[in-house]
Amino acid sequence: MSEFKYACPVCGQHISCDSSQAGSQMECPTCFQKITVPQAPQSDEQKFIITGTKKGERPAPTIPEDRPLLAPEKNWPMAVVALAVLVCAAGAAVFVFRGKIFKSSSAVTPTNQVASESDGESAPPRTQVRTNRPPAPRVAPPASDTNWMLDLGTAAIPSSTAAGRIHGKDFIVERAILQSGTLTLRTGRGGPVEFGVIINFGGAQPESLAGQSLNITTNADKAAGVMLRWKDDDQQSKVTITNGYALRLDFGRLAGNHLPGKIYLCAPDETKSYIAGTFNADIRRPRPKQ
Repeated sequence: MSEFKYACPVCGQHISCDSSQAGSQMECPTCFQKITVPQAPQSDEQKFIITGTKKGERPAPTIPEDRPLLAPEKNWPMAVVALAVLVCAAGAAVFVFRGKIFKSSSAVTPTNQVASESDGESAPPRTQVRTNRPPAPRVAPPASDTNWMLDLGTAAIPSSTAAGRIHGKDFIVERAILQSGTLTLRTGRGGPVEFGVIINFGGAQPESLAGQSLNITTNADKAAGVMLRWKDDDQQSKVTITNGYALRLDFGRLAGNHLPGKIYLCAPDETKSYIAGTFNADIRRPRPKQ
């Protein structure tokens, strides 16, 4: 039988005993606690001190010296597991709703792309406001001798709306009418002609005038009658000119109830009346007899 020493688990007192007393109960000579004697160590080394077990406690298992000590398995804390579950759930949500997330962000991002040059802050988008601006008013050509020429060879017809001067007043054609061989160029849309020019072609029909060019020089006999109408101090005035004027008319092709054309008219009156430009005459046909 070999002797060995063990320590009291309560006060640490070293107690000597032999291997035959292993598993029995002894009383610590210092603290008087009941101690269960441990198993004798396999080594004969007397310096190897083991600890006994207090009565009532489960004896500590003995581990052979030649058996390697295994590190206890590490158990992951619940907090780490819960965090991993949340990360996975968040990733799944982003994958499922990625269309809505990126669509909404792309729709919001370009809202404030215009930055202020002074402070670099984003400025609100500019709103374009459309205004219905009235068209620029038409202006009659200036009153000058260069626009009043009785020579058709040097007269040039502009592509703008027919305009000029009648009895010293600015005149712009607002409506053209061709009816029963009479061409009327006037201001206003209806009512009696108070300001304008009336040219009589002797009953010529629109079909016979379409595509034709008329050139009437100052020395022409029995030319088309030309009437100038205007108002002076609310008094209606008119003058009829049968010769001595220069007139050029270029008619286009019929387009439904319209006949377009170009005109240059220069009258031999003292106020140097003239008209030059384009028009689109409304055709008025006589009502059929019933």
